[in-house]
Parts: sequence; structure tokens; C-alpha cells
Amino acid sequence: MFGLTFQGDWGKIPEGIAPITMDKYRILPHTADGKFQAYGATLEEAFANAALAMSSLMWDWSKVEPGVRHFVHVRGIDREQLLVKFLGETIYLFETKQFLLAKVDGLRIRPEFEGFSLEAVLGGDTLSDRYELFGDVKAVTYHELKIEKCDGFTVQVVVDM
Repeated sequence: MFGLTFQGDWGKIPEGIAPITMDKYRILPHTADGKFQAYGATLEEAFANAALAMSSLMWDWSKVEPGVRHFVHVRGIDREQLLVKFLGETIYLFETKQFLLAKVDGLRIRPEFEGFSLEAVLGGDTLSDRYELFGDVKAVTYHELKIEKCDGFTVQVVVDM
């Protein structure tokens, strides 16, 4: 399989125990658009890693200083719509406030009477000369969108570039 893989940060491992890491995401080949899979032990972690994966198509999120914070709250009729709206919100913040995502904190998904809600705090910085842009995600699509549960969760997303 082709793609870039980034290791998760799971904190301090007790002495004598082999570290177990999970990839945050993998960028997949696609003919015209951007495609990735994001992983997490929980659905919330997979959604957060999907935001980082999408950001990695536009800038190096690991080099962004998380001094600016934005609270996001979205609702969806199902988990797929919730993911599309959440990722769309990060695009909106970039387009309207030049916000570069660096991390996702406190992401919570809750069932509601008619679907799901998501709340999170996004940490990042405002675009400046310190950062390099190398791509432009225009929209999140439902094409090939998947949310799967096995050993944790995997989400797959295709975005228009």
C-alpha cells in the first residue's frame, strides 16, 4: 500500500514494556483529489486524526504553534454527515480566519434525538510567513467515505483539491 504514515504519541511507556503505537493516518493515492484514512482507538480519536490528515494535505500541522484556539460544534444526522461537517468546519476556519490547525482537543461525540453532535477545541495559529502552504482542500466529499469499527476505528475520506 502506498502512502505516508505518521506515528501517534501515546505518552510514557512503563519500563520493560514494549511500546505499542497506532498510526494517526495514512495518505492514499488518488487520481485527482486527496484521499486518506485516519485511525483511532475511539471514534473521537479517529475524527481528530482525520482533521490532522486533511490539514497535512495543505500544511505541516506538526510545525504549527497551537497558540490560537477555536471552539467548534456541529450536528449531523449520522456519523458520516458529522465527519463531513466537522472537517468542513476546519476548511471554513482556514478560508475565513486563515487558521492553520495544529491539534484537536477535547473532541466529544454525543448521540442526540435526531443524530449526533460533536464538540471540540481546535488549536493552531494564524497563517504567516513562518508557515508554508502546499495544497488547497476545497471541500470534503461523501465519495468513498467510510467509518469502520474493528480494532478501534478507521475513517476514510476523499477531499476535492
